[in-house]
Amino acid sequence: MGAAMRRIQAGNALSAFGLGFTVPYLYVYVAQVRDLGASTAGAVLAVFAMAALVALPFTGRVIDRRGPLPVVVGGAALAAVGAMGMGVAASVPAAVLSAALLGAGTAVMQPALATMIVWCSAPSARTRAFATQFFLQNLGLGVGGLIGGQIVDVNRPGSFTLLFGVEAAMFLVLAALAGTVRLPRTSSALSALSKEETRAGGGGLRALIGHRAMVRLCVLGFVLFFACYGQFESGLAAYGTEAAGIDPSTLGIALAANTAVIVVAQFVVLRLVERRRRSRVIASVGLIWAVAWIVAGYAGLGHGSQTMATAAFISTYALFGLGESMLSPTVAPLVADLAPDEMVGQYNAAFALVKQLALAVGPAVGGPMGAALHGPYIVTFVLFSLGVSVLALRLGRRLTPVQDRPSLAHKSRVVAVHKPETVALPQ
Repeated sequence: MGAAMRRIQAGNALSAFGLGFTVPYLYVYVAQVRDLGASTAGAVLAVFAMAALVALPFTGRVIDRRGPLPVVVGGAALAAVGAMGMGVAASVPAAVLSAALLGAGTAVMQPALATMIVWCSAPSARTRAFATQFFLQNLGLGVGGLIGGQIVDVNRPGSFTLLFGVEAAMFLVLAALAGTVRLPRTSSALSALSKEETRAGGGGLRALIGHRAMVRLCVLGFVLFFACYGQFESGLAAYGTEAAGIDPSTLGIALAANTAVIVVAQFVVLRLVERRRRSRVIASVGLIWAVAWIVAGYAGLGHGSQTMATAAFISTYALFGLGESMLSPTVAPLVADLAPDEMVGQYNAAFALVKQLALAVGPAVGGPMGAALHGPYIVTFVLFSLGVSVLALRLGRRLTPVQDRPSLAHKSRVVAVHKPETVALPQ
C-alpha cells in the first residue's frame, strides 16, 4: 500500500475501534444507565438508523462534486460531536439529537472512504484493498468491544462517558489522518455533473437507475444484508434465546466467533477467490449461509443436548463470518468497477443506502419471527440465502468478463472502458 492508502486504512480501523467501544452498549446505556426507559432506547436506535437513511441520498453527489475528503472529515467531525453529546446526554431530546448526529456522521463516511480507496488504488489492487478494509474494520470492532466490555459498569455513568469520549477521539483521529491524504488529481473525479443535469434534477440518479447491472447488484445487496447483518442482533438473537435456550452471554461468544473467523480467514480466502468469477463467489456465499441457517435450525428445533445446541448456534455465526470474508473482496470492488469515473461517489452512496435499508427492515421482520415463529423463520432465511445464489448467477450474465473476473485484465494489454447500459426514459 502507498502512504495515502495506509492512512486511509489506519483511520478506518481506529474509527471502527471507537464504534466497537459503544455500539454494543448503546441500548443499555440509554435505558438503564441514564434511566430513560426501554422505549426511549428503542427510539434512539431507530433515529441512529433513520439519520443514515436521510443523509445518504445526498452524499454521493457531494462526493462526486467536491471529492471524498471533505465528506470524510465533515462526517467524522459530525460523528465526534454526536458521540460526545451521547456521553453526557441526560434527557430524551439530548439522546435523540446525539444519536441523529452520530448516525448521520458514520453513515456518510462509508461511501466517502470507499471512494478514497477507489481513487488511491489501481483496479487490479482494489480486491485486496477492500479486503484489508473489511479485515481492519472487524478487528477494530472486535478489540473495541472487548476492551469496552471491561470498562463499562452500569452503576458508574462515568464509565460510559469515558467510552463515548474514546469514540469521539477516534473519529477526530480519522479526520486528522484523512486530512493528510493527498488524493490523486484526476480530471474526471470532481464536478462531473453537467449544468443541464443539475437543472433537470436527478441526472446522476437517472443514469444509475438505467444501469441494469448496478440495479441488479443493489437488489442482490439488499437480500445479502437483510439475510445476514439484519438478523445478527435481532431475529437470530431472539431465535437463539427463545427456541434454542441460549444464554444471553453466549450471544457475545457467538459474535466473537464471527469476528474471529473473519480475522483468521480473510487473507486465506482472498487467495482462493481473487482469481475466480465474482458472481460465482457470491453464489457460493449464498450456499454457505443456507447451511448456516440449517445449522441454526438444528440448534433450536433439533432434539440434541443443550451443549450441542449451543455449539450449533455458535457455528452459525462462524459460518456467516466465512461468507462475509468472501464478500468483502468481491462486492465493494464490483461497485467501484461498475461506476463511471465521474459517479463513483454516487454508486458507493447508493449501495450504502441499500445496505442501510436492509439493516432497518431486517430487524423489523426478523425480530418478531425469530422470537415466535421458529420454524417459518429458519425456512424463510434458508430460502433468502438460496435466493442470493440465484441473484448472483443472474448478475453474472450482466457483467463483462473483466468485471466478473478482474484477473483477466492482467492477461491482456487491452484496457476496456465500461459504459453503463441505459434505458430510454420518458421525457
